[in-house]
Amino acid sequence: MASQIPHGKTLDTDFMFTKLVVKDLARAVDFYSAVIGLVEMNRVEAEIAGRKVSEVVFMPTYPGGPMFILAQFHDMEKPSNDELILGFATKDIDAAVERAVKAGGGVAEPAHEIPGAGGMKVAFVTDPEGHLVQLSQTGG
Repeated sequence: MASQIPHGKTLDTDFMFTKLVVKDLARAVDFYSAVIGLVEMNRVEAEIAGRKVSEVVFMPTYPGGPMFILAQFHDMEKPSNDELILGFATKDIDAAVERAVKAGGGVAEPAHEIPGAGGMKVAFVTDPEGHLVQLSQTGG
């Protein structure tokens, strides 16, 4: 899917990763591993602006692609879950939705075809903390 999307930039900077702040790091790792199939690359204990944080870094899903990182600040009671919508491409949207529910997530909007988009289907699921995740399946 990634090779079908045009690319470009105007400066010497590349998009490198998305870092999602979660409350329960272990549960989030289990969810994104089971639903998306992400593969853990390493774990990091660090500080950001004087705040201790634990992070799990996942491998890119295609060569040269951006990484996905889960982060848990030790001093944060509950992060917001409505500032970001994650997007993942899948070849079988119904199976991905089923995996999300089985892994403790929910269905915010069932899979449906986008009119005029060449058979593209989308669904919106939530992870166990309520973060919104868009799943997309190209037509054909």
